[in-house]
Amino acid sequence: MYKNLVPRFLRYVQINTRSEANSKTIPSTESQKEFARLLAAELRELGLNDVTYNDDNGYVTATLPANTTAKVPTIGFIAHMDTADFNAENIKPQIHANYQGQAVVLNKEKNIVLSPADFPSLKNYIGETLITTDGTTLLGADDKAGIAEIITALEILLNDDSIKHGDIRVAFGPDEEIGIGADRFDVEGFNADFAYTVDGGPVGELQYECFNAASALVTIQGKNVHPGTAKGKMINALKLALAFDAALPPDEVPEKTAGREGFYHLLRLNGEVEQAELEYIIRDHDRQLFAERRETMLKIARALNTEYGSERVVVSIKDSYYNMGEIIAKDMTVVNLAKKAMENLGIKPMITPIRGGTDGSKITFMGLPTPNLFTGGENFHGRYEFITVESMQKAAAVIVEIARLAAENS
Repeated sequence: MYKNLVPRFLRYVQINTRSEANSKTIPSTESQKEFARLLAAELRELGLNDVTYNDDNGYVTATLPANTTAKVPTIGFIAHMDTADFNAENIKPQIHANYQGQAVVLNKEKNIVLSPADFPSLKNYIGETLITTDGTTLLGADDKAGIAEIITALEILLNDDSIKHGDIRVAFGPDEEIGIGADRFDVEGFNADFAYTVDGGPVGELQYECFNAASALVTIQGKNVHPGTAKGKMINALKLALAFDAALPPDEVPEKTAGREGFYHLLRLNGEVEQAELEYIIRDHDRQLFAERRETMLKIARALNTEYGSERVVVSIKDSYYNMGEIIAKDMTVVNLAKKAMENLGIKPMITPIRGGTDGSKITFMGLPTPNLFTGGENFHGRYEFITVESMQKAAAVIVEIARLAAENS
């Protein structure tokens, strides 16, 4: 049933599809377009209908037609093709059969070790087949595991007509990791009643809440004067930058928050006496608290400008996405269906808020409710990323069971 799952996944992850934030093209990298064409060819070979690559948004879409005459909702499954900003060149996945909870040497020469001492969750996978990196790259399970799981689930449905299902729509898109992939998603053309991103972490994750998110750029204008005659004249932009950051709540940072707690995250600080810039991201699950965080940054700027008697500090804030839970909570059908599918398979659902966002957060606000399902991977975006064969099989099984349950309940 799952014979093609691991070969498919290993083939995908060895293709470098890292996105590029500074690119002006769609997708942001040519390798994503090439990968999209490869996926389109594979979907056609499997026998799916309406296989299309959209040059305007970089998405590959396809349809698995219903095999029942019952009136069943059309369900979408979505995953992203790009990988994060970590080395993705020359990926060499390593397979460790019958893992027994020991530390795994990823790279002996560089002394890179994946250890339960650092990552206790490894103990959850004793007896399973572990897939890791060689310690020099990420793995790319985020989100090529999701793509492999969706396509494997389609293959299962195609080969077993006893599993009744409605129309299934799939979409594989670009540039999720740089936050712009879903901006051009064609909800109307996708034509689904609801959907799921398959882009989560450990087995059982089911997420319909995410952060409200914004980016903030703080630009500070100083005044450079020779230090020997600077008294009463010099305004050091770097010192002002430090003062701005110090005025933010010190405990409301990523390293001191969890669950639904929001934060301010300083990503970058650079400059000199004459000018400085601070780049932040702002996050909160609660929309009112999110608005208050935005106002806090503006208030600090106003206070500093008043102190210095001129507009030295300018804050530019741009919203990125909003908490999809605001929409999905109004009708929990899509969540309850996935929850029941997991329970039917003996998987304990872990319904937790995402401390981040997915393409589903934007797509939900476009009118298509799209919570997030697990892929089974852990430690995404770095050299310690891993996934197990058994976790991927469970993810594919959940997709199949969601399709089956939707038809059964119609």
